[in-house]
Amino acid sequence: MKGLNFIPSGTKIPFIGFRYISLVISLVMLVGSLGLFLTQGLNYGIDFLGGTTIEIKTLDGPADLVNLRNTVGSLGLGDVQLQTFGAPNEVLIKVQAQAGGDGTQQQVVTKIKAALDALGGEIEYRSTEVVGPTVSGELVQDSVIAVMLAIGAVLIYIWIRFEWQFSVAAVVALVHDVFITIGFFSLLQLDFNISIIAALLTIVGYSLNDTVVVFDRVREYLRKFKKLGLAELLDQSINSTLSRTILTSVTTLLALLSLYIFGGEVIKGLSLAMIWGVLIGTYSSVFVASPILLVLGVKRDWSKNKTAAETFNK
Repeated sequence: MKGLNFIPSGTKIPFIGFRYISLVISLVMLVGSLGLFLTQGLNYGIDFLGGTTIEIKTLDGPADLVNLRNTVGSLGLGDVQLQTFGAPNEVLIKVQAQAGGDGTQQQVVTKIKAALDALGGEIEYRSTEVVGPTVSGELVQDSVIAVMLAIGAVLIYIWIRFEWQFSVAAVVALVHDVFITIGFFSLLQLDFNISIIAALLTIVGYSLNDTVVVFDRVREYLRKFKKLGLAELLDQSINSTLSRTILTSVTTLLALLSLYIFGGEVIKGLSLAMIWGVLIGTYSSVFVASPILLVLGVKRDWSKNKTAAETFNK
């Protein structure tokens, strides 16, 4: 019984022929992402800036978010975010860090509780957490280290499994995905918190998986078609794995779209980051990693006397 195949066998889409166009697109996105990061920066959440989070539960029915938001927002505490999580009567309140140290943060908690109690409804205060700037700074540092270690591990893994050319191409594609995702969050000024770091690490894994599938087919064809030009061989490898790529991406996107639409505010940022990551990861495995592999070249008997530049411009 044959597996499901969305792409007819024998499809010959010239992906490598679009390498100059994809190069321009990628450079524009990378430069734009860098410019946005340097000018607008990221909309760091309380995880990174520090602040106060309070979990409450309204005991007399679903929470009136509009009323709660207006009440807490009128206290003059700066950036305030309210969102339901779990059940309609469970609310997470986030307030940005206040100047004055931990003592001031505790005063903020007292002030919010007094304002909510004055509304007259029954409220259960389930948990209160104060995140100081020192802890937030450590989180930023640890998050950067986590992403760098993940990319470094990928470099070593691909180098061992394939050759150094494959490793460099895969890592460049991963860095490309991470930078453009950061630019995406900077452009939309979405809340950038610790869950987005988890999303970035997941994107690294997803993009790597997609790239390795293509590279594995490239290695197979390198042994099978010893006289086939590298550009044509890469096209053939991408086309032969295209059905799998589309099927995986579409099914993943369907799940993520469901989370984004029905999952509530708590995981909206995470699901949106993942949706963007799947799209950009699929793009990079085809239009970034493969053309870079063409530039670097792969050692084969038929290509010993050809330079990488000659192969790329062929």
